[in-house]
This record gives sequence, structure tokens and C-alpha cells, in this order.
Amino acid sequence: MTILRMDNVGIVVEDMDAAIAFFVELGMELEGRAEVEGLFADRCTGLDGVRCAVAMVRTPDGHSRIELAKYRSPAAISAGPRNRPHNVLGTHRVMFAVDDIEDTVARLRLHGAELVGELAQYEDSYRLCYVRGPEGIIVGLAEQLS
Repeated sequence: MTILRMDNVGIVVEDMDAAIAFFVELGMELEGRAEVEGLFADRCTGLDGVRCAVAMVRTPDGHSRIELAKYRSPAAISAGPRNRPHNVLGTHRVMFAVDDIEDTVARLRLHGAELVGELAQYEDSYRLCYVRGPEGIIVGLAEQLS
């Protein structure tokens, strides 16, 4: 037996509206919002008394999704400073292919995003950068040059 696909990446957020706005500005589409609670949620997460707002955003091609979750109960736990460097164990980033990296960075800055390092070029193939968005989420951007 093999996996069928990667369904989504989950990210816990404090400010749901800011996170949705960030990913929509990136070019993702809001697929829907819901409230999740009950025994199935408790069992799945291993937590008691789960009450959680979720929003699903998807890439324009419909193949990739991010599930944003705002825990109302139990309260979300901070994993430390939100401006941690990229090499901290357990820190993840989501990478997106974009058609104009400079325009994308400029638009995301209007939503509070900051470059983690700087815009870099890999040979004659790609321009790449990491930006830190809401909740300290690190998003990688890659523009293919050839």
C-alpha cells in the first residue's frame, strides 16, 4: 500500500484573519472555514475539550492545501519566540513556486512579512528567499529563471 497524496499542511495560528489574508495575498484561495469540536477532535489530537476554528486555503491548481487552526480550547501553547532562525529543530517552512518573486515579497510585506535573509540566486536556475509571515510562519518563495 502507498500513500495517495499529501492532503494538507496544518499550521496553528493566533490571528486567523491575518493568516488567511497573508495566504490569500500569496495567491491561495480560501476554500472554507469551520468550527471543530467533539470527541473525534479530542481523539484525533490527543487533547481534551478541543474547540478549534479552522480555515482551509488551497493553491490555484487545487493540488495543495494549508489548514489554519485557531485553538479556542485548550489554548494554543507558544513554542518560543516567533522570530526563531530557520535551523531550529522542528521548525518548518512551506515553499511556493511564484512567477515574480520581487512582486510577491512586496505584496506580502503589506501583510507584515519580512525577509528572513535576503533574495538569493541559485546559478541561472532560481531566485529564492524565505519570508516570515504571521505567527512567525516561514514561507519559501522560488522563481524559476530557466
